[in-house]
Amino acid sequence: MAGSSFFALFDDIATLLDDISVMSKVAVKKTASVLTDDLAVNAEKVVELKADRELPVVWAVCKGSLVNKAILVPLALGLNYLAPALVHWLLVIGGIYLCYEGIESLIEKLSPHGGQDEARKVKRLNEAEAKVYEAKKVKGAIVTDFVLSAEIVVITLNVVAEAPFVQQLITLVLISLLVTFGVYGLVAGIVRLDDLGLRLRKITHPGHFSATLHRMGGWLISAAPKLMKLLSWVGTIAMFFVGGAFIAEAVHGGPEWIVKPAIKHWLENYLIQATVGLIAGAIAVAVAWTARRLSHRVLG
Repeated sequence: MAGSSFFALFDDIATLLDDISVMSKVAVKKTASVLTDDLAVNAEKVVELKADRELPVVWAVCKGSLVNKAILVPLALGLNYLAPALVHWLLVIGGIYLCYEGIESLIEKLSPHGGQDEARKVKRLNEAEAKVYEAKKVKGAIVTDFVLSAEIVVITLNVVAEAPFVQQLITLVLISLLVTFGVYGLVAGIVRLDDLGLRLRKITHPGHFSATLHRMGGWLISAAPKLMKLLSWVGTIAMFFVGGAFIAEAVHGGPEWIVKPAIKHWLENYLIQATVGLIAGAIAVAVAWTARRLSHRVLG
């Protein structure tokens, strides 16, 4: 009797793990586009930092991301049970914030010598100022990660919506850990590509193999800053796509000229999301700028 109970329990656990595995695979597929945006946005956040501070900053943001998900997973499960409609509107607010960040980043990039001025400014910072600048970067990255993590958690929750609570919880935790360490591991690898190039250049080995490694090292050293610059732009653009997607979902039952074209083709859908994101970001920046001007006048 005890033996049969043990095997029944073992079978239940195996079935549970199999169900979780299947749901996790589906969740990963559905969050793939968000993960790409997440990678680009987070890589963009460490641009302009001093080389020796890139990995500590990535690790600090990674820890912040784990805290974000530790908050979001139980919050999403609770809200999904108590007030599912509220989850949707919280994502819309997060989308507006991403669009706001995107417009501010775009203005900085398009301003004359904006990126160059920022790089020169960072190089001139003393130790105390560098710490303040770094803390600001980390804080901004963690806030942005919170919004992106919220989308990943909600998408995963939709995949496991019909599953028992235990399966929902385990799947959400697994996806959260996989996403966090996967994304920030890749970001850490990207920002240290130039170090890998330098190591390859220092390898001494007789024959053509050494020359090949030296060429690869030289290519990585020259490609690393270009890749970071590209990711900086991709990260900024990704904010409009992700934020615009949140907001576009809010008008899913709205005018046909918004909803129906989005169903026809994925490219049109992305264009709509980007356009919505740009407009929402511009409005958010205008509102923030006006509020700052009014507060300065009122306060003196």
